[in-house]
Amino acid sequence: MTGVGDVTVWLEGRVLPGSQARVSALDTGFTLGDGAFETVRVQDGVPLALTRHLSRLAASAAQLGIPAPGPRVVRAGVAELLAAAPGAPAQRLRITVTGGPGPLGPSRADGPATLVLAVAPLGPLPADVGVVRLPWVRNERSALAGVKAVSYAENAQILAEARRHGADEALLANTRGELCEGAAANVFVLLGGRLVTPPLSSGCLPGVTRALVLEATGAVEAPVPYAALDEVEEAFLTSSIRRVASVARIDGRLLLAPRRRTRDAAAALAALLAADPDP
Repeated sequence: MTGVGDVTVWLEGRVLPGSQARVSALDTGFTLGDGAFETVRVQDGVPLALTRHLSRLAASAAQLGIPAPGPRVVRAGVAELLAAAPGAPAQRLRITVTGGPGPLGPSRADGPATLVLAVAPLGPLPADVGVVRLPWVRNERSALAGVKAVSYAENAQILAEARRHGADEALLANTRGELCEGAAANVFVLLGGRLVTPPLSSGCLPGVTRALVLEATGAVEAPVPYAALDEVEEAFLTSSIRRVASVARIDGRLLLAPRRRTRDAAAALAALLAADPDP
């Protein structure tokens, strides 16, 4: 796990060590959790699917009412940051946009947004993960449904609880009792020979890697009853950092090899990104 000393930050046109970067104590990203972010995998100095990430960032900011900087500004900052930061084969790039400094209380800021870019080395990740079901649900009718918001305490709590159960991730239902997503990943399951991922109407995040896997494989979007997790033949998680991570256990139940559809999805995604890192 990386620490503050491993992070390099771009803020207001300057590249700084993570320990020296500062934003206002009145920034609404801090006081209200009012902001959006993207996490991008950087491979050999190239940010993967950056255009899609910036499109989702703009959509999240628009839903929050934040005047996000344009993609040219963000791309220029990313290029400057990656050129200045220590290199590594794989890196985690975070792009954060907040409402900027504002008044105390629940009112949003009316000034310019704050843009912070940060990058750190990304170490090896396990190929297989264990997941657990937890009693909390996603609200598919939430005002923040589909927004990758900086108010991430709920997700952090879910991940902490999953790890207390000896798992790497949680799988959550929505209020209708349908499978939705993980705390920090989308999910695909093999049921009756069909590879399925919950539709966006389930309340799940419109994951960039989720969309790429849908395009690169024969997977479909369809509602999945949460109880059907007892019957899945195969499952994998998708995220920009993990890409495709095979689910080895659900609530301790071992999913048996060969996990062919997971391997096929991982290979298809790798081929797509090798042909075009910004598809």
